[in-house]
Amino acid sequence: MQYISSADSANRNVKITIMYDGSAYHGWQIQKNAMSVQETFQTALQKIIGDDIDVKGCSRTDTGVHANMYCIGLKTSHPIPPHRLKSALNNYLPETIAVLDCEEMPIDFHPRYDCKRKQYIYKIWNNEVRNPFLNKYALHYRYRNFDENVLNQAVQYYLGEHDFTSFCTLDNRRCENMTRTVNFAQVERSGDMVTFTVEADGFLYNMVRIMTGTLIRVAQGKIAPDDIPDIIMKKNRKFAGPTAPACGLYLNKVIY
Repeated sequence: MQYISSADSANRNVKITIMYDGSAYHGWQIQKNAMSVQETFQTALQKIIGDDIDVKGCSRTDTGVHANMYCIGLKTSHPIPPHRLKSALNNYLPETIAVLDCEEMPIDFHPRYDCKRKQYIYKIWNNEVRNPFLNKYALHYRYRNFDENVLNQAVQYYLGEHDFTSFCTLDNRRCENMTRTVNFAQVERSGDMVTFTVEADGFLYNMVRIMTGTLIRVAQGKIAPDDIPDIIMKKNRKFAGPTAPACGLYLNKVIY
């Protein structure tokens, strides 16, 4: 599906904040042969304001990843007020996507490049019995050796400015600066749900999922908490834990 960009003639820039269930989509970005959040969102938007759209997202998210907060920049010359746009989008969007807010922004606002920090959470259902209602929304880890206090000790080693090459899936994407600054990391339990929260100025490809997989290895006794600084220093993917499944990952907050 092709969309017409009208960035050159747009005189408005609207920030649209959404949340979505990513289990039905192959990530945010439009794919040739798979349904994405962006394509679904733009299809609804086109029904409201036609082809007068230029849409930018705050981040790429992978297949099956969810968002409690995702920010979109819409450049357009269409005069629809933000409150009406919010209402109309929620009317046309499927139940898996909801618009939380629409607000006017400066014309040069960019949802990705103006972002100062992002926060992700990863949910783990720690019970011997799987929860059928969480199959697409949390990783099931059945073993009772999942000590959140030990894991919370481990995640403190993620804090600070580091080269996180060891926590990045390397593919054919262009080489980039692998240094990121993590300013918050915490593991907490509420009943059988364990949540890993991490906030940073940016994230590498699969970084949070590899951080989570490394925590699972810590829980299993295969990696000690104080091994993590050495894993970071090695700058080699093979020393970190596995990449945790996408189902438990949520883009939780985008901070401008």
